Amino acid sequence: MTSVLDYFATLVADDDSLPLTETAVSLAQDAYPDLDLEGVLAELDELALRLKRRLPEGADLTERIGALNRFFFRELGFAGNLNDYYDPDNSHLNVVLKRRRGIPISLAVLYLELGEQIGVPVKGVSFPGHFLLRVTLPEGDVMLDPTTGQSLSETQMVDMLEPYISHTEQSVGNALRMLLQPATGREIVARMLRNLKAVYLQSERWQRLLSVQQRLVVLLPGSIEEVRDRGFAYARLDYLRPALEDLERYLDDRPDAEDATTVESQLNELRQRTDHGED
Repeated sequence: MTSVLDYFATLVADDDSLPLTETAVSLAQDAYPDLDLEGVLAELDELALRLKRRLPEGADLTERIGALNRFFFRELGFAGNLNDYYDPDNSHLNVVLKRRRGIPISLAVLYLELGEQIGVPVKGVSFPGHFLLRVTLPEGDVMLDPTTGQSLSETQMVDMLEPYISHTEQSVGNALRMLLQPATGREIVARMLRNLKAVYLQSERWQRLLSVQQRLVVLLPGSIEEVRDRGFAYARLDYLRPALEDLERYLDDRPDAEDATTVESQLNELRQRTDHGED
């Protein structure tokens, strides 16, 4: 039987064929081992079919976007989960579909799927602090807030950007243009996983954190920092040997890292424990 991690590795093996929606849904398999993934995808297909039936024959792009927004935000009632923003279920698409509540990136993935099925050219944008949608119209691109469907002006986005940039590095306008580039499927999945990582770190749910870290190492094979963080997660759960392997691998690759002293300290503790027969 294929493990959920092996299945995930198959999904994310190639950038060109990475199925974003299926991959995003699969993240919930750690929290919901009996998840009916095909059922979730079928539910999305059924929603798309309902939406298509509402479109007038020969609907132009503006009409399709208007229909999508009415359907998604008004009829279905999708919105941000303002009452419990740090609930990990805000990142689990099976629950977001049921509750109609999520965080910007999970709502965006659902919006992207429905948009694609009705021919709306929409992309995700990994904007700092708040994931956005970028819809391409004949007259130019429009940025949408995936929690409300409202279009965002440049002034609003500059205000949103304010906490994240240094004015000495570059102008706000240049920073904004760079940050509004469409995100790849791999970048979107990585951001979803890092949201879960932050939630599980904060709540000290180490087993769930380890599952997220294992996915991040698979998703981002070039990121030695994710290997380090998996090592720390192993250590929290007293999986001493895999923790040693990951942290030693990190220091071998980054001997001059800023956190080298911290990692070495953790390694020394782990070595002492393995020498005393712990495992």
